[in-house]
Amino acid sequence: MPSVSQLYEARVARGELDPDPAQRALLPRLDALVGELAAAPPAPVTKARGGWLSRLVGGGPADATPIAGPRGLYIWGGVGRGKSMLMDLLVEAAPIAQKRRVHFHAFMQEVQAGLNRARAEGAQDAVRPVAEAIADQTRLFCFDEMQITDIADAMVVGRLFQVLFDRGVTIVTTSNRVPEDLYKDGLNRQLFMPFIALIRQKLDVIELASPHDHRQDGTAEDDRWFVTPPSARKAMDAAWARLTEGAPAAPLVLPIKGREIAIPAFATAPDGQRIGRIGFWDLCGRPYGPAEYLAIADAVDLLMIDDIPQLSSANYNEAKRFVTLIDALYEARVKLIASAAAQPESLYLEGTGSFEFERTASRLREMMDADWGKAG
Repeated sequence: MPSVSQLYEARVARGELDPDPAQRALLPRLDALVGELAAAPPAPVTKARGGWLSRLVGGGPADATPIAGPRGLYIWGGVGRGKSMLMDLLVEAAPIAQKRRVHFHAFMQEVQAGLNRARAEGAQDAVRPVAEAIADQTRLFCFDEMQITDIADAMVVGRLFQVLFDRGVTIVTTSNRVPEDLYKDGLNRQLFMPFIALIRQKLDVIELASPHDHRQDGTAEDDRWFVTPPSARKAMDAAWARLTEGAPAAPLVLPIKGREIAIPAFATAPDGQRIGRIGFWDLCGRPYGPAEYLAIADAVDLLMIDDIPQLSSANYNEAKRFVTLIDALYEARVKLIASAAAQPESLYLEGTGSFEFERTASRLREMMDADWGKAG
């Protein structure tokens, strides 16, 4: 099986990647981790009675003796520097079957579902059975785009990571922030500080310090992001007509955990592409979260969003939801066409959340590339 370095250089040779000295500097550490994973013996399965399901919904704790697995990584740096790409190459190169790569938003949805089941069954420590079930199936766990936005998630993630570390699971995660800036200025942040110390203790913290945002290398399509009203509305209407080719449109209602979210206009184009159209306020002006946005990302191949406003601290909640939405669309490689008050880099210039939005703006710019979208 090729190493991470070999996979990287092959992509460079094919013209799929531009060589980056900062990325290349990280390759030997990734290659070393692949070798350590190949040489390490599999961790033993927990001895909790009843198998995977009983552990997930309330089985007792397993052996308390920690197991030493290969040391993991916390890779941080600016947007578009190649963190996710290098993580993908690591997962591809790792010669083990028990490996998983997941976006942090999607993973937290799975964890919350597991916690709810465990609590319903009366588990005193709801996090442990969820973590034990993960550890039984995973030796390499890769989290992309770690971000902590509330103290409840902070406490769950800290407890979860501790159990995974004790079970010898190797964790690799990426973030835009150095560990000390996670959950920065958050409520009751002092409760989160032990988790930061745990990251420093268990993971090699490495900055990917490339000066270049590779997401902006593509050639943008002029018909994916419209700014000037009222012509933007006309342009969106024209794009809808062109893409659907007259296919009938109807609302699409998606059931999500006892709730519903509706896309007002949905059509399947003659080429099979599933296209939805919805306004910003219908998407982000309501108390939706990752579950709703992941459901939308799964239901469409192309999403058209009308009337994205200027974002600031004045509409912080809506802006935060928009960031979560774009994360879901990006991870699912959903194509995006939008009308907005400004170009992505100028949508959110001041106030709480503007730092986090730099990543979103970079992703929006990448999503305008002509080659962006789901395969097939």
